[in-house]
Amino acid sequence: MTWTVAPEPYDSPAAAALWRAFYTEVSDRWYLLHEGRPTDPGELEREIAAQTGADLAPPRGLLLVARYGGQAAGTAGIRLLEAGTAELTRVFLYEGMRGRGGAAFLVGAAEDAARELGASRMVLDTRSDLVEARALYARLGYAETEPHNHAPYAEHWFVKSLT
Repeated sequence: MTWTVAPEPYDSPAAAALWRAFYTEVSDRWYLLHEGRPTDPGELEREIAAQTGADLAPPRGLLLVARYGGQAAGTAGIRLLEAGTAELTRVFLYEGMRGRGGAAFLVGAAEDAARELGASRMVLDTRSDLVEARALYARLGYAETEPHNHAPYAEHWFVKSLT
């Protein structure tokens, strides 16, 4: 089986399913860690609906969907923040697809897409409890840096030169 990555509309059925899985996982992890419970179903639905991903559409953004053996398996989004700077977001693989090299492949494809949009550096933010994500970014050459946003759950910020 091989990995492929291609742009896809943020509201396609595959992208919507991946967004739901991503948001459910990171939200449940946060609530379980901080409040000992999974996300309230009503809140989950409101937040999934509120974060449509429309900012991941051309010409200033892009959503990539990774497939493994033809099956949708993961996603990564990029959006231009300012001239030369793109933000990496929504990096996710279904749990059963992890450990097969897909995350590095997906982030590499996102970096290539950001270069095509004119970016010379990529920034991202993540949380402290997402230790797997922080390890991935460090392994792929991202360095922790000063905050580039004031996102409510952001605790770590990374940057990487794309030149």
